[in-house]
Amino acid sequence: MELNKKHSYLIQWLVGVGDLIVLNALFVLVFYILGEHYTNAIAHNFREILLLLNFCYFFSLYFVPMQLHMPVVYIDKIVQRAFVLVTFLIFLFATCLIFLNVGDILATFLFVYYFSAIVIFSLWRVIVRVSLKIYRKKGYNFKKIIIVGAGKNGMELYRVMKDDLSYGFSVMGFFDDNLSLKSALPNYLGMTNEVENYVLAHDVDEIYCTLPGTNDEKILRILNFAEKHMVRFYIVPEFYRNIKKSLVMEVMESIPLLTVRREPLQAAYNRALKRSFDVVFSFIILVTIYPVLYVVIGVLIKMSSPGPVLFKQKRTGLYGQEFECYKFRTMKVNREADTLQAVKDDPRKTRIGDILRKTNLDEFPQFINVIKGEMSVVGPRPHMLRHTEQYSALIDKYMVRHLVKPGVTGWAQVTGYRGETKTLEQMEGRVKRDVWYIENWTFFLDLKIIVVTILNMFKGEKNAY
Repeated sequence: MELNKKHSYLIQWLVGVGDLIVLNALFVLVFYILGEHYTNAIAHNFREILLLLNFCYFFSLYFVPMQLHMPVVYIDKIVQRAFVLVTFLIFLFATCLIFLNVGDILATFLFVYYFSAIVIFSLWRVIVRVSLKIYRKKGYNFKKIIIVGAGKNGMELYRVMKDDLSYGFSVMGFFDDNLSLKSALPNYLGMTNEVENYVLAHDVDEIYCTLPGTNDEKILRILNFAEKHMVRFYIVPEFYRNIKKSLVMEVMESIPLLTVRREPLQAAYNRALKRSFDVVFSFIILVTIYPVLYVVIGVLIKMSSPGPVLFKQKRTGLYGQEFECYKFRTMKVNREADTLQAVKDDPRKTRIGDILRKTNLDEFPQFINVIKGEMSVVGPRPHMLRHTEQYSALIDKYMVRHLVKPGVTGWAQVTGYRGETKTLEQMEGRVKRDVWYIENWTFFLDLKIIVVTILNMFKGEKNAY
């Protein structure tokens, strides 16, 4: 165990050294590329300034630490943390230079270094994570673990850990008092009263307990043993068998509270960030692209069929509230607009309407809804009132998608769930992705969805009709 822990710390130190090499090398590179006009003030105190940069890095790690110990980290999370670390580092660095009067750093130099560091440092951290996954797949830097309890939760935990070796787990086996499971288990190690001796004899790193709550004496005994011998102890709640969710723990004084989902947009800072982006992005669209689109598309719509340029429809918004959603009209005026969704080769569509739907151009008036605060640029797509009433009775988590503002585009739309929903399974797939978005929201995820949406506008979508 001691050797494995030292190995983990060595990897962490190597990554830290790599961080410093990347940041320092980039600093020197920007210094020489920009030339004397932008770096003359730096040259007089070059070593002191470089030393200060390194000091700020170590201080920044206190607020944005490495997460190499975590078995599962998504690339967008890595990029997000790299962005936060670099932003905090540069802010601290610039502040120190001002107060310590080390040198008059020109804003241009810091600006170039900041944006270069975001790109290069993010790429470096992604490479580190991918390399670590490959390293673990080869059988290195793993943790020796045992699972106490071989019920449904224990077997599911075993399957997850064995499915991907890059998580860095070496599952030694199971302990359970039900001897009838002995022949069915992948590796039965003994009864629960034998856990302590096995852990000491085999240098186990972590214990995962999936025993039911009725075995509280056994759980407490193993927990106290783990604490005494510096072995990390994890427990899987018994009710996970029925609630297949990534539960989030909060604390009220000393009382732990479990909630069924994590909602990043409950934080005031995240809501303010998302709303600020919505207003700025929508305002730019409405004063640049939208007026041109309105004139050109408006003329084409009027030529294609009589009726208004904009189509207004009641949709379900935040917390189930109704609002009037705007779109460029893509169909002939008809009585079924509020009850019947568009289908392939729909006879109600106009020729220009078909093009508008395939390119997403019909959605542009919804930036007005965004400015009004009824929608967001990114979020679950707003549905017709009839669909809300219909599917909320058929799909358990359907109304969860209304915990955030609906979006002009969304995660479900860029992952293949756009357009007509012919079956209940299709709508369930869309709702599942909408709920995933709510639970995993990041500002970078929004940017990713916007970029994919723009790319889809140019190449077209087969489900857009």
